Amino acid sequence: MANPHKQFHLAVFLLAGGHHVSGWRHPEADALGVHDFQYYKRLAQTAERGKFDAFFFADVLGIGQNDKRFDPSNVRLDPMLPLAALAVVTERIGLVATVSTSYNEPFNVARRFATLDHLSNGRASWNVVTSFKSQEANNFNQHSLPDPSLRYEKAREFVQVVKGLWDTWEEDALVADKESGIFSLEEKIHDLNHEGKYFSVRGPLNISRPPQGHPVIFQAGTSEGGKELAAETAEAVFTAWSTLEKAQEYYRDVKGRMARYGRAPDQLKIMLGLIPIVGRTEEEAERKEQELQSLLLPEVGVAKLSYMFGYDLSPFPIDEPLPQTFNLGDAHGASRRFQPIKDIADREQLTIRQLYERYAGNRGHLQVRGTPEQIADVMEEWFVAGAADGFNILPPYLPGGLDDFVDLVVPELQKRGLFRTEYEGTTLREHFGLSRPANRFH
Repeated sequence: MANPHKQFHLAVFLLAGGHHVSGWRHPEADALGVHDFQYYKRLAQTAERGKFDAFFFADVLGIGQNDKRFDPSNVRLDPMLPLAALAVVTERIGLVATVSTSYNEPFNVARRFATLDHLSNGRASWNVVTSFKSQEANNFNQHSLPDPSLRYEKAREFVQVVKGLWDTWEEDALVADKESGIFSLEEKIHDLNHEGKYFSVRGPLNISRPPQGHPVIFQAGTSEGGKELAAETAEAVFTAWSTLEKAQEYYRDVKGRMARYGRAPDQLKIMLGLIPIVGRTEEEAERKEQELQSLLLPEVGVAKLSYMFGYDLSPFPIDEPLPQTFNLGDAHGASRRFQPIKDIADREQLTIRQLYERYAGNRGHLQVRGTPEQIADVMEEWFVAGAADGFNILPPYLPGGLDDFVDLVVPELQKRGLFRTEYEGTTLREHFGLSRPANRFH
């Protein structure tokens, strides 16, 4: 395959237990590492050894109601705390934290990420989410989840306020002049005085401007509101597609919206989720996949399909096709993202069991099984075909799934010239090739 003359980006997306829903049951998985800092330290340093752009910490502000017994992702640390600690034991890799705009205040979020950016010397990134689970709303004094359009409208203003707060200190505001006794220049520190529909924020921030100017803005979402917000504000997007055609369609769609906001397509990096099952031979990779699939309990498979589709499949026989009454729900963009999976199920008349065996384990992400060369082939094909600017690697189990990718696949990508062999910059913006934003007050 022809070299695309440019390199793609890599991040590792951390989910407790791994991204295969039964990955935590793998004999080599560290199932109880979710509370252990040494576990996260090992993963982050492994990703940095592989020259990854970023270490991505997912978060949800609640737990599932139907699968408390089975799902290790119900255990979630506050991302900002382990990432602050990881800033000390890593040097180059970016640190991405998921923080919701629905259950926080802009000042707090701006301050936390400015702090992380300073502590890491310019490696912080905010993954902006609006939160989509009713359980999350119930945990924050709300009886129901707000309408998606309102969540995105609020998120848009939220991001504007946070960026404004990051700008309230000019670059040279902090002088620490011992001779004169002047620590900071008052005329270089500005009130924001934001008055909007959802927020009233005076400012300034009580921490100087972050080293990156603005920590990198990440986002995820396939809904119309999510794509529009990404086109306007995001600098990297995490997306999930299992077919090349749909990934290309999404890529063109989001990039095509950017011009209306005065943005160029290369100001946004689209990162596709990829679950790699790596073997030194095809037989070894197939054996690893079969081992993971054998650990998938029927009740877990049905629960994950129900979540993906926004439709409760638990009352129906698992060895029969999807019920005639089945329609995709619209929760978390399900009607768009998972339509191709439903189409395959209808076309092949897959039973519910066959469907969850194929898709529930990987939650509908692109899963590739094979040798390092075969996995690199797929990544190169999707990259060259305009389906992604890079990949969020979702190891099926941890830590071994990440070890396999870094030790076996990364060298193959480097050999093909698709991925860096050394870091060239020190900040996450430099890794992504993003410019440092100007200060609105300068």
